[in-house]
Amino acid sequence: MAGESGLAAATAVAVAFSGGRDSTALLHAVWRALADHGGGAVALHALHVQHGLSPQAETWLRQCAARCRQWSRRGPTVHFHARRLGLQPRRGESVEAVARAGRYAALADMARAAGCRLILLGQHADDQAETFLLQALRGAGPAGLAAMPSSIERDGLLWCRPWLGQPRTALEAYLRRHRLRWIDDESNDSPAFARNRLRRQVWPALEAAFPDLRRTLAQASRRAQDAADCLRDLAAIDLAGAGHPDGGLDLAALVALGAARLRNALRVWLRQHSGRAAPASLLDRLADELTPRGSASWPLDARWRLVARAGRLQLEPLAERPTRSAPGATLALSLAVPGCHALPGWSGRLRVLRAPPGEAGLPAQRLADVRVRPRTGGEQFQRAAGTPARALKKQFQAAGVPPEGRDGPLVFDAQGQLLFVAGLGADARGLQAGEGADDQGLQLHWLPDGESP
Repeated sequence: MAGESGLAAATAVAVAFSGGRDSTALLHAVWRALADHGGGAVALHALHVQHGLSPQAETWLRQCAARCRQWSRRGPTVHFHARRLGLQPRRGESVEAVARAGRYAALADMARAAGCRLILLGQHADDQAETFLLQALRGAGPAGLAAMPSSIERDGLLWCRPWLGQPRTALEAYLRRHRLRWIDDESNDSPAFARNRLRRQVWPALEAAFPDLRRTLAQASRRAQDAADCLRDLAAIDLAGAGHPDGGLDLAALVALGAARLRNALRVWLRQHSGRAAPASLLDRLADELTPRGSASWPLDARWRLVARAGRLQLEPLAERPTRSAPGATLALSLAVPGCHALPGWSGRLRVLRAPPGEAGLPAQRLADVRVRPRTGGEQFQRAAGTPARALKKQFQAAGVPPEGRDGPLVFDAQGQLLFVAGLGADARGLQAGEGADDQGLQLHWLPDGESP
């Protein structure tokens, strides 16, 4: 197996283990490599992330745990770790991006808890070529076209892809040779995801027309990585020359770089200082609008803005926005009738709508006598059927609700069961599916002051 020399230097190694074909082959290969070397010197940890996006997620988690126990009885111990995320991307969010961010954060947390610095990932050469094409179709620059690095260190963890030079067919041959079973995720067949469309509709035609496609794209990716490295080095030189003694960047020095080097320098500087990639549209605006003198500002995101003043360009945090709904008093009322219901003492209203046909809603009889109150601590909320109820703080974090959006009202029925949380929606334990036009439930929506129905 590629990467055995890396195992020899480690005392603990983690493998990201979804149970799919690639991660199953990788975990088994690492397990066999450790068995060949005595198995006791290196602790092997399998890290499983349950995203909560599939109804089969819990079944897959149990299957992965069982597979690790089975292998542990026949050779080196495979320590199994799992993290449940319960992700529910909001409208307009990319499911793939939300799942990827949550997955890597969970893998890092589990690896640290297990004492692992080395994390192995199962991506292979076909994944790399697909990533290059997807990035090109999105208009990415050299950093995006460089696709996935074979190894990278972040926050004290070393992430490695030992099979990035191996084609998918090699992994499939390994699985057949060792008679391994794997999990088929139904989302891999969904045309809703760009990678699946590329893999099933475009890739076969490209490979038929260009048999050497995989090798050619790998070469292009390596050249893009070289270009990205050179651009980072150039940015470091330019930023050192444009640094202002009082902080920020000297506008005259920036403008003197010219548009291309200015965009490149600011792309690196903004990522370093804000922790996120700057939109290409913002970099284009800055290249057009920055001048050595004058004052102006440009929003970066909800937390940061760029400000030009007194010959300097600075990144400044935006002032905290006031809480839109300060916690109000506990109220007893009926929400069984559709319409907007005022909440005295709260900075907003609750809107009640009939659930559209086929959608779940809250039973009207449970909303006839409710209590509306602020958070007091200890409340548990279930975001979707089949997922665990978790503390509100965790659910707000998982849903990406900012702190200023977490002070809205909570709605409980007469028996004290949580029905609705502003910012999250209805608790899944209270929902029921309507069976006809006369059996529709109700849906609640929180409208802070100033927001129209």
